[in-house]
Amino acid sequence: MRDGSVVTSAGVSSGIDLALALVEEDHGPRVARDVAEAMVVFMQRPGGLSQFSAPSRRHVGRDHPLRAPLDAVAADPGGDHSVPAMAARAAVSVRQLTRLFHDEIGTTPARYVEMVRLESAQAQLQAGHTVAVAAARSGFGSAETLRRVFTSRLGITPAAYRDHLGVP
Repeated sequence: MRDGSVVTSAGVSSGIDLALALVEEDHGPRVARDVAEAMVVFMQRPGGLSQFSAPSRRHVGRDHPLRAPLDAVAADPGGDHSVPAMAARAAVSVRQLTRLFHDEIGTTPARYVEMVRLESAQAQLQAGHTVAVAAARSGFGSAETLRRVFTSRLGITPAAYRDHLGVP
C-alpha cells in the first residue's frame, strides 16, 4: 500500500515483496533480481504462487546414512536417483531409506528428488535456458513433464516464470 511517501505492507512475505519493489524502484530490476536471488525469493511473487524450496541437507550430519544420497542428488539432479539407487548409496534397505527420509527430511525420497530437480530447473530458467533445456538438464526428461510438475508445485508455467523474471 502506498500513500504519498509512505509505503506499508502486512506480514513478512509482503514486507520482503515491498523491500524488493523499493530496491527495484531505486536501483532497477537487475539489482532487485540479484537481491532476490541472494535471498532465494521471487523478485515479485506472482499471485497465488506458493513459496517452495527443497528441504536442506545441511542438518544431516556427515556420518548420517542420508548424506551420500542427498549429496548425489544435489550434485547431479538429472542422474539416476531411483529409490533402490539411493538406498544403495546410503547402504540401507529401500524400506529403511524411506523411513529415514520421512523422519529426517519430512518427505519421500521421490518427492525430495522432484523438489531438487525443480530447483535446478528454476536455476536453468533464470540463467536464460529454454524450457526443453531446463527439463533435460534437471532430470525431468521432457518439457511436458517439467511443465506439469512446475505448474502443480509452483502454480505457474515455466515459460511464465521466465517471463515474470524478465529473462530473455
